[in-house]
Amino acid sequence: MKLFKNILIGLITIVTAFACNNGIDGISPVDPGADGSGPVVNIIYPTEGTTVKVMEVITSIDIKLEITDDIEIGSISVLMDGNEIANFSTFTDYRRALEEFTYDQVTNGDHVLTVVATDLVGQSTTSEVNFTKEPPYTQLFDGEILYMPFDGDYMDLLNFIPATEVGTPSFAGESMIGTDAYQGTTDSYITYPVEGKFGDEFSASFWYKVSATPDRAGILVVGANADDRNQGFRLFREGNADKQRIKLNVGTGTGESWNDGEEIDVVAGEWIYITMTITPTKNTIYFNGVEMRSSDMAAAVDWTGCTTMTIGAGGETFSYWDHKSDSSPMDELRLFNKALTPAEIQNIMNVTNPYTPKYDGETFYMPFNGNNTELVSGADASMVGTTGFAGDGVDGDSFAGATDSYLTFPITGIFGDDFSAAFWYKVNPDPDRAGILVVGANVDDRNQGFRLFREGDATSQRIKLNVGFGTGESWNDGDVIDVTAGEWVHIAFTVSGSKSYIYINGVEVNSADMGANVDWTGCETLTIGAGGETFSYWGHLSDSSFIDELRIFNKALSQEEVQTIMND
Repeated sequence: MKLFKNILIGLITIVTAFACNNGIDGISPVDPGADGSGPVVNIIYPTEGTTVKVMEVITSIDIKLEITDDIEIGSISVLMDGNEIANFSTFTDYRRALEEFTYDQVTNGDHVLTVVATDLVGQSTTSEVNFTKEPPYTQLFDGEILYMPFDGDYMDLLNFIPATEVGTPSFAGESMIGTDAYQGTTDSYITYPVEGKFGDEFSASFWYKVSATPDRAGILVVGANADDRNQGFRLFREGNADKQRIKLNVGTGTGESWNDGEEIDVVAGEWIYITMTITPTKNTIYFNGVEMRSSDMAAAVDWTGCTTMTIGAGGETFSYWDHKSDSSPMDELRLFNKALTPAEIQNIMNVTNPYTPKYDGETFYMPFNGNNTELVSGADASMVGTTGFAGDGVDGDSFAGATDSYLTFPITGIFGDDFSAAFWYKVNPDPDRAGILVVGANVDDRNQGFRLFREGDATSQRIKLNVGFGTGESWNDGDVIDVTAGEWVHIAFTVSGSKSYIYINGVEVNSADMGANVDWTGCETLTIGAGGETFSYWGHLSDSSFIDELRIFNKALSQEEVQTIMND
C-alpha cells in the first residue's frame, strides 16, 4: 500500500511539472543595453542653505540620499568638507539606493556636503549642498560678553553657561522681545559666575517692567561681602506704588559712588530699556537710551573678591535695607566690557527692537534721543557742522542747532503727492530768521519741494511755508510764536494738491491754495535745522532752536490726526 502511494505521488509530480511548462516561456536574460549616463544624485537632507542651530559646540546631522542609475549603481562616496565620512557599495536595489545615516562631528561654521555616485562602467556624478551650523546666538554688539534672553531658561547664549537658581525663580509669561522674560519670586533669584569678566569699564542693559511689590529690591548685584560696598556694584530700586526710583552704587576700593538715577512711573506699566555704564571717572544710568543721571567716580570700580552676579535680588551681599528679591519682569539682559555710548544704546534698541510706524502714513521718525537716527529706516542723518542735543526735550533729548550746522537725510520713500510733517519746537530768535525743514532742487527758483522757515524778532517768530508745484509756488504765511513764553510748541503742516495747512498746538492757523501737487523733480535731500544748499538766501541760515519728535507722513493729516500725534 505504501509503495502504491509513493508511485501515485511521483506520477502527480511529473504531470504537474509538465503542465507548468506547457505553454509558458521560460525566463531568459534581456540585454539592458548600453549604460548611457551616469547616476542621478538627490541629496534629500540637508538641503542647500540649511542652518542648524543647537546649544552644543559639536552636534550631529541626519544625512539622507537618493541615488538612481539606468543600469546599476557601483558605489556612493559621501564627503564633508572634502573628507570622506561614508561609503556604500552594496545595494538591495541595484538601480535605486536610499541611504540614511548620522554624522556626529558637525562643528560651528559653513560646511559643504559632497556626494559622488559611480556606476559599474565608471561614470560618476557629483552633487553638493552648502549648509551652516550656528550657535543659537552670536555676538551682535562690540564688547558684548553675556546675553540672556530668558525665553524659557536662564542660559547665557553667548557662553553656553546656565545661571544657577536660588529658590524658585520663574518666568513672567510675557516679554518685551521673544517668548518670555525673567520674573523673580519671594526669596528667589538667579546667580552667574563673573570672576575675571570685567575691567575698568562695564555696562549692563535690559528691558524692565517695574513692579512696586515689594517696595524695594535688588536688580543686578556684584559684591564681595556684606560688610561694605567698596567692591562691585549694586543696581536696585526703591519707591512706592506710584513711582520707583532706579539707583546705582559702585565700589571704588576705598569708597563708594552713589547715583540716584531716576523714577519710573509704575502705573504706566511700560517696558523701559535700562542701561548702566561704569568708567573710572563716572557711572551713568540711561532710560530708553537717554541719560537720566551720572555720578563721579573717585577711581575705577574695584572687582576684588567679586565672583558672582546676582540677578533679581540683593543676594548674599546686598539684602540689607530690604533689597531682597525683585518681582519685576526683566528681559534681554546683556553685559559689556566697555562703557556704552548713547548712540550704541540706541543702536542696540533699534537692532533688537526695530521701530514700527505708530501712525497711518508715517514714513520718517527722528526722536533725537542722543543721536540722529531715523527709526523707520534705521539710517543716520548726515551732519554738516556741529549740531548737538538739548537735555530738555519733550521726550528725552532734542535736536539743538548751531551756527553753520544742520542735518541732511535722503528723501527716497519718505514723501508722496500729499505729505505732512509734525514736530515739537522751542524757538530761539537768534538769529532772527532761519530755515527749519527744507527740500529743494536748486537755488534759482522755489518751484520744487518745500521750505518751512521762521522770521521775526526777539518777541515773536512767524512760522511760514513755501511749496513749489512745478510751474509756480504757493505761500502760506502761518502764524507767530510767542518767543518770550519759552515754551515747547507743536508744529504741523500738511500739503495736498489743493491746499497747504499750518497747525500750531493742534489748531489750524492758516491755509493756502496750491496750483497743483508738489513737484519733487530734482529733489534729493531733506535739510533739518537750516535753509541748506537751496534756501540759505534771505538770511534763512542755520536754526539755533530746539526740535524734537520729528515725524513725516506720505499723506495729508487731518486736524484730528495732528491733535492725536500732539497729545501722544
